[in-house]
Amino acid sequence: MDGYNLPPSWPIGGAVNIEDYSCRYRDELDLVLKRISINILPGQKVGVCGRTGAGKSSLALALFRIVEAAEGHISIDQTITSHIGLHDLREKLTIIPQENVLFANTLRFNIDPKGDFSDQQLWTALENSNLKAHVETLPQKLESPVAEGGENFSVGQRQLLCLTRALLRKSKVLVLDEATAGIDNRTDAMVQATIREKFADSTIITIAHRLHTIMDYDRIIVMEAGKIVEDGIPAELLRNKNSKFYGLAKSAKIVG
Repeated sequence: MDGYNLPPSWPIGGAVNIEDYSCRYRDELDLVLKRISINILPGQKVGVCGRTGAGKSSLALALFRIVEAAEGHISIDQTITSHIGLHDLREKLTIIPQENVLFANTLRFNIDPKGDFSDQQLWTALENSNLKAHVETLPQKLESPVAEGGENFSVGQRQLLCLTRALLRKSKVLVLDEATAGIDNRTDAMVQATIREKFADSTIITIAHRLHTIMDYDRIIVMEAGKIVEDGIPAELLRNKNSKFYGLAKSAKIVG
C-alpha cells in the first residue's frame, strides 16, 4: 500500500506496538517470531536480549519489514507499518546495524548521501560521535575517500560513522542491532553515552549482545525460541535469581 499518505512529521511520539506478530524467512520455513506482543511507550529505552537464535535480530528485521508478517502487525504511532511504503518506513526509522554499510565514495556521501545537511551540521555530528578529531587529520577532510566496505577505517570508526549518520537523521525510533558487538569497551561506552544524550526523546530498541549496554534501560525483554519469556525493569528482573535475565547476567559475569 505505497499510496498511504504519511504526515511529513511522522512519527511524532515513537510509540511502537507489536500485536500477535509472527514471521518466517521463507514460506516453507518455521516461524522465527511466534505471536509476539509488545507495547513500547514513546521515548522508552528497551533492551532485547537472549541467547543466540532467540529471535532478537528477527525483531529488528521485522520493524523494517525486511521480513514480512505471517500474522499480526506492527504499528508506530498507531500507523500500521505494512500500510506504509517501504521507502517511507525505512526513511523515517534509523538502524545502526551490526554490519554497517559504507560505500566506496566520499566521507561526506557516507554520512549525508542526499546532501541534506550543511558542513556545520556534519562537523557537529562528527564531534558528537567522537570522530571529528580523526577526520580533521585527513588531508581531504569531508571529501576523503572511503574504500569499498570502509576498509580504510577501523571497525570502531565504521561504527561511529553509522552513529554520525543516525545523529544527523535524529529519528524518533532508533534501533541498534548489536551495534557495539565489534568495538572495544571504551568506544562502546562512548557510543552509549552519546546515544543516551542525543536520543533522550527518541524510542530506542537495542538488540543487545553485551548486557552491560542495556543495564540502565527502562525495560528489558528476554527472548527465547522466538517468544518473549520475560519483560520487566532490569533491577527487578535481577532481584529474582530464578529469572532468565539473572541467568544471562550471571553468564556475562555481571552478577555473582
